[in-house]
Amino acid sequence: MKPPFLLPLILLATASASVLAADDGADPVARGRYLASVAGCNDCHTDGYIPRDGKVPETERLTGSPVGFAGPWGVTYPSNLRLVAGSLDEAGWLDRVRREGRPPMPWSSLRAMSEADLVAVYRYLRALGPAGTPAPQALAPGEPIPTPHFVFVPQPPQRVTTSALSR
Repeated sequence: MKPPFLLPLILLATASASVLAADDGADPVARGRYLASVAGCNDCHTDGYIPRDGKVPETERLTGSPVGFAGPWGVTYPSNLRLVAGSLDEAGWLDRVRREGRPPMPWSSLRAMSEADLVAVYRYLRALGPAGTPAPQALAPGEPIPTPHFVFVPQPPQRVTTSALSR
């Protein structure tokens, strides 16, 4: 007689295998939409996504942002992924996302994605179609920054003094 705890484990393993098998034939555009969402692509590449708590129509998503990220590397801007994907074929996209880029883009996260997942994101972006304008060009360290930007430079420890937090 099998121990009683084995049955739930066997059922879980069978169900997991069924889900994985079902996902193999899933719509790559739907998979790309899901991956772009859970990977946080919209957080930077959709202007206003975080302040609007993600309530940005899909037609406005992934068109880049004029808000820069400044650090020792200079200033970088979240690219308009819809225009980038639209300018590349699938092989070009894979080559581009596997190359190292500038901070603060989490390139290691892209390198950790499977080829099938990267292709799904590409197909999602292509399905969205071109929209928006290219993001501003990156700036070298020391250049004037003509746009709003976040500063990615560690600060020494200090007391929080904003009135909203000191109450």
